[in-house]
Amino acid sequence: MTYYLLRPGQAVQGPPMSEDELKEHMQAILRLEADMKSTGAWVFGGRLHDPSTATVVRAEADDVLTTDGPFAETKDHLGGFYLIRTSNLDGALEWAGKVSALIRASIEVRPFVDDMTS
Repeated sequence: MTYYLLRPGQAVQGPPMSEDELKEHMQAILRLEADMKSTGAWVFGGRLHDPSTATVVRAEADDVLTTDGPFAETKDHLGGFYLIRTSNLDGALEWAGKVSALIRASIEVRPFVDDMTS
């Protein structure tokens, strides 16, 4: 089964990291991603730029309108995600726990719709 692990945009809480701390943190994330890949859980993952870079596209009647900024007016935003494959929800929750501990933030886990006819 495939699961979507949603990461918040402002993940690490607390004081800003030094350059060395940030480098160490990124290396830890890369190690976790390598672990996902080595076990076959990794499908895809990515990080997103800040919501201020977003453009919203909305079709209305015969027009397509674009506006700057995020779709939702909220302080919380999606910062990145992992798409993983595990045999069950428990496996997805285990990976989410590892990500959550690393970034010190909650992770939302959702089953991914693999087949639109399901």
